[in-house]
Amino acid sequence: MTDLQLKPFLDKLAFPESPRWHDGALWFSDFYTHQVQRVDMAGHCEAVVTVPGQPSGLGWLPDGRLLVVSMTDRRLLRLDGDVLTEVADLSALAPFHCNDMVVDDKGRAYIGNFGFDLPARQAPRSTCLILVQPDGRTRAVADDLRFPNGTVITPDGRTLIIGETYGARLTAFDIAEDGSLSGRRIWAALGTAAPDGISLDAEGAIWLASPTSREVLRVREGGEVTHRIATPGQAVACMLGGPDGCTLFVATAKVMLPSEQSLQSLPGAIHTLRVEIRGAGRP
Repeated sequence: MTDLQLKPFLDKLAFPESPRWHDGALWFSDFYTHQVQRVDMAGHCEAVVTVPGQPSGLGWLPDGRLLVVSMTDRRLLRLDGDVLTEVADLSALAPFHCNDMVVDDKGRAYIGNFGFDLPARQAPRSTCLILVQPDGRTRAVADDLRFPNGTVITPDGRTLIIGETYGARLTAFDIAEDGSLSGRRIWAALGTAAPDGISLDAEGAIWLASPTSREVLRVREGGEVTHRIATPGQAVACMLGGPDGCTLFVATAKVMLPSEQSLQSLPGAIHTLRVEIRGAGRP
């Protein structure tokens, strides 16, 4: 790795999540301001759209339109010009808030959810991963997942890997032509790390943000940790991007801090880390 030092990039955010490198800029959701934002490498940041139900996972259709997960009302929305349009209501499948998402090259969205009322500190329960077709049809394609969260798809489109935050593992599936998942297997057991947002690199390793251990890790299939970098705050997401694909953007926040306090103190931030292996696959 070229420079294993996190550098400040953007601060005074409420709770940045789901960073995505797209069209020459970093896009991310800021939960408690209800905004999807876009920032260029010079640090110029702008609001793209306001999502009343709190934005989370981001992705793009093949025609370039933005998809965004609306967390608290459990919907998938599409940005048509300046207007948000409902693609699918996920409330019949998701027991509680929806969260991260990956969109494949056919425009199919795989969306996770909490599975239980985390803010009320309910006992954790397993839940499903939801597939949304571009026409809005929905179905569960995997179950018994412990807080399905950050998700990637390999460059060949044949494998989906998802972080189970409360399972402390990365879990892989084979992707069928119709988007179905099979061949479930543990891609990496993570010990004390709890995967939140994740990003795949061109060597097939995964960078993951772990809020509980306050670090980002690079992990190979099988569980070998090649790099471990402490973060100033709880690491909640990461994304490989930048002009050459070798900048790791790391989002930090204060987990479980009430939204009112987050809006007052603005503890969220995004940091950067230069790496040697560029990003690959989706998102």
